Amino acid sequence: MKINADFHIHSRFSRACSTNINPYNIEDTAFNKGINVIGTGDFTHPLWLKEIMENLEPSKDHQGLFKLKNSSRKIWFILSVEVATIQEENGRSKRIHHVVMLPDFESVDSLNNIISKFGNLSSDGRPQLTISADHFVEEVFKVNRNAFVFPAHIWTPFFGALGATTGFNSIKDVYKDQEKHIFALETGLSSDPPMNWLISELDKYTLISNSDMHSLPKMGREMNLFEIDEKDLSYNSIVNAIKEKDSKKLKKTIEFFPEEGKYHFDGHRQCSVSINPETEHIKICPICGKKVVIGVLHRIIDLADRPVNYIPKDAIPYQHLVPLAEVISYAIKKSSSSQAVAKEYNKLILKFNTEFNILVNVDIEKIEENSSKEIAESISNVRNNKVTIIPGYDGVFGKIDLLNEEKPKPAFWKQKRL
Repeated sequence: MKINADFHIHSRFSRACSTNINPYNIEDTAFNKGINVIGTGDFTHPLWLKEIMENLEPSKDHQGLFKLKNSSRKIWFILSVEVATIQEENGRSKRIHHVVMLPDFESVDSLNNIISKFGNLSSDGRPQLTISADHFVEEVFKVNRNAFVFPAHIWTPFFGALGATTGFNSIKDVYKDQEKHIFALETGLSSDPPMNWLISELDKYTLISNSDMHSLPKMGREMNLFEIDEKDLSYNSIVNAIKEKDSKKLKKTIEFFPEEGKYHFDGHRQCSVSINPETEHIKICPICGKKVVIGVLHRIIDLADRPVNYIPKDAIPYQHLVPLAEVISYAIKKSSSSQAVAKEYNKLILKFNTEFNILVNVDIEKIEENSSKEIAESISNVRNNKVTIIPGYDGVFGKIDLLNEEKPKPAFWKQKRL
């Protein structure tokens, strides 16, 4: 059975997240997207935990996974949460984000009881805990030896394990003696597998991708594709496939174009300064004189010990995609949240079943017959990596041109210098 899985999402109880996120809407969105296994997110938040406990039940045939009550859809939930740990080290405050997955509510309750001593679990769906990364992982595995922990969006400047502001240059530095429990890394929106393959030290970890969804349309913008017999599908079969980097079961990751991520380049948002670290070595904003935010590409260049285009022998394949609503929005020149985009989206879903099927499998000619030349050509260009992107920086998402209609212009700050 082909399984599309997105483990890292958020509920409406996380800051800056949509109020529309509830278990029923999560399942509906997963159904339209073509996702089979979806994280619950935020299981440390008391109100969200109560809600998912009331609405989910253990899957009878798939141990460690959960179903929406009274649902016959082949969509399973996996208990997950993103946690921020805060520690003082060498006079610096270091904040790292981690994702935890657990196979049962009993373990969730036990973990929540322990970590409530280190922070207020009611304040945010992604709790802020005053505890070191290694101590946190140690506590997780005291609760359940089958827990699964991985660092979230590892390159994000402010909260990624290897981000520019954390001061860590290896996963071992972050987790110390608890690194033995770390088997996977979440690459995040601003990097993709080829970027991470440039660093030999990362070879021992499985690279996975998740949406870090803050609103329902963002679900599945990055995800993991498995092939597991339905009778064998379980929490353990998924986790073990990742741990073992089993290419017979973990078939592929779906990726953002990393340039579209909001921390790909260096830069300073306040002054509209975007800096390509491959060609420009600027650490001070030329407009205001403040420090620029060092982006993901810069960090990978700093740590890389391999040539560009290097592919490890056991590398898991990947594919870049752009969410269907964004494709339609681009093609018809309407906001992705507009009624016009929703109407076209629903029409295509009704015809071709799921968003994933449309983006990956449906013949381009059939898409054009049922939508427009612009939508079909945009999807074709994404499939063939023939798009133009103005990279993101310092919290600003990159701008993607699916039909290559616009000629890239010099950044605003460069125009001022000319």
